[in-house]
Amino acid sequence: MALQAGIVGLPNVGKSTLFNAVSNSAKAQASNYRFCTIEPNVGLVDVPDERIAKLAELVQPDRTVPTQIEIVDIAGLVKGASKGEGLGNKFLANIREVDAVIHVIRCFEDENVLREEGAINPVSDKEIIDTELQLKDLDSVEKQIQKKEKQAKTDPKAKVELEVLQRCQAHLEQGKSIRALDLSKEDKSAVADLFLLTDKPVLYVANVDEASMHTGNKYSEALQKVAAEEGAEIIIMNNSIEAQISEMDDPDDKALFMDEYKMTEPALSRLIRSAYKLLGLNTYFTAGVQEVRAWTFHEGWKAPQCAGVIHTDFEKGFIKAEVIGYNDYITYKSEAAARDAGKLRIEGKEYLVKDGDVMHFRFNV
Repeated sequence: MALQAGIVGLPNVGKSTLFNAVSNSAKAQASNYRFCTIEPNVGLVDVPDERIAKLAELVQPDRTVPTQIEIVDIAGLVKGASKGEGLGNKFLANIREVDAVIHVIRCFEDENVLREEGAINPVSDKEIIDTELQLKDLDSVEKQIQKKEKQAKTDPKAKVELEVLQRCQAHLEQGKSIRALDLSKEDKSAVADLFLLTDKPVLYVANVDEASMHTGNKYSEALQKVAAEEGAEIIIMNNSIEAQISEMDDPDDKALFMDEYKMTEPALSRLIRSAYKLLGLNTYFTAGVQEVRAWTFHEGWKAPQCAGVIHTDFEKGFIKAEVIGYNDYITYKSEAAARDAGKLRIEGKEYLVKDGDVMHFRFNV
């Protein structure tokens, strides 16, 4: 689906370390100086999902294929980025291209890690990034208002769009992000072509020290408070520890390492699953002896659209879908047993696919 979550933040907060940890296809350079990352790094990330492992245990397929999302490591923004500081225009353009934002914020003290913003203050750091994105959006909105003001004199549609733009302008001038404006679907269509930076959903990562991995600290608590006011999620983690875990190939070594830190799973797993949901994505499964596979679809998609994820011909020639709910499949332990129990349903073109559905599509081309 090529949907991307972009990792952003001030310089030296742990963005590239986090990217190295989550990405299984690329490694970003992580160094203690500004603008270490200039061109965005892109990595494909497997989405951890215990359901596919449980299905594989029952089916015993030749291979198991998880679903994936793209994670983009974007260079550190600095104060003044909206005016071009620190190659700001380039970095803001990179953010414009992603669908959701993972905002990494430093919540630890370490005199060996360079910091130009003074004392550790995660709320202030968040506000620096917010302000730069808001200023860039304000610039985009004001330019569009100038165009629409002329058109609105003779075009009723342009008049409606102008009113939406003026609401956005007033909101941004108050130092607020567009995602908090409660725009309707119709309102959003009026500004869709601007790809506003502050309209993107956001997930915060509090990068804490080892001692605070499980409990958090005063810095992460302050960040958690402002994130809650936005209705945003926050993941507390130590990016360096997560990077070490991700580099371990031996499952036993990984288990011992996590046991030492009293971890039941890497925090990265929670982060990736949260990013996946932030993008509005769900998963359905196909299960056969050749392959058990997870497929990504948008929440609210109907059966033909989901069939098209496998192949466009499946959508064009869609006839019907055979569906077993995930819990039913696990309960009855096979497709045949679920069918015998009356748990296999035949669904048509209007069926809204549910997260976890195990599906088989019938089509004719």
